[in-house]
Amino acid sequence: MESEYLSKLIPVVFLLVLGGLEALGGLYFDGKRSKNDFTIELLSLAILPTLIQPGIFIFCFWLSDLTIPFLENYFINFSIFWQIIAFLIFDDLTQYWWHRFSHQNKTMWKLHRPHHVVEEMGVLVTYRNATLYYALMPGIYLSAILVYLGMGYVYLFYLPVKLIVILLAHSETKWDKFLYQYKWMHHIAWVIERTISTPATHFAHHGLTKEDGISNPNGNYGNLLFLWDIIFGTAKITRKYPEKFGAWNLMKEPWYVQLMFPFIKSKNSRSELHSLTTKNDYNPSVDSKSFKNQK
Repeated sequence: MESEYLSKLIPVVFLLVLGGLEALGGLYFDGKRSKNDFTIELLSLAILPTLIQPGIFIFCFWLSDLTIPFLENYFINFSIFWQIIAFLIFDDLTQYWWHRFSHQNKTMWKLHRPHHVVEEMGVLVTYRNATLYYALMPGIYLSAILVYLGMGYVYLFYLPVKLIVILLAHSETKWDKFLYQYKWMHHIAWVIERTISTPATHFAHHGLTKEDGISNPNGNYGNLLFLWDIIFGTAKITRKYPEKFGAWNLMKEPWYVQLMFPFIKSKNSRSELHSLTTKNDYNPSVDSKSFKNQK
């Protein structure tokens, strides 16, 4: 019970500390975030851990009890090393492909676009996606099955480590800066930035356009491990941070449309959130500059 409590508490503490440091630096008072943005971010932070993830776990446990009850805790004595590998593959790797798919498919993009239409970074950006984006995420279902199979104890440590890395990767505190400031740290930086997501590599993913030579809007998809980007050829490492963030489709919808699409659709017929498929659908793989040239 104590481990379970700490597993939930530690990421919350990191979120509050990083958010506090960002606020002290003036991030949330520069006018770039609207009340609509704050509503999306705060609701997303609340809904995922309190409703979506527990709901998926309860469903998967129920279904497993009906179909494979003989496998409950079957791997409980399995090597901790291999249990970690299992979560990295079935959770983190599948999330890499889910994230990548959302940048390559016009319909999936509509569920992921809230994450990119905000024009600045910060820990509050971390989980701002449509509710359905997470409700359908394969990695959460597969994690629940692994826990059912007996890997729950390892998950209590794996999950907070992953959440901390992701929070830090979105944070304007830019913890990785010191790695690039000192020459003697460069070899260490080379290993770290190719292993886990860092602010430099993930900020590049949120950059507005690749034309700045830093941003990689359709790459750098890794969540916990950046290694997946290295392996699958979507990595870009510059050790710099973009100056402009967002997406070339800047039409912003009310918070309830962005979070609850397609259950709640936009009333604006020009919006891509007006329907699952519209004549105004945008291709998220098109770069900002290319899109403007097409208009």
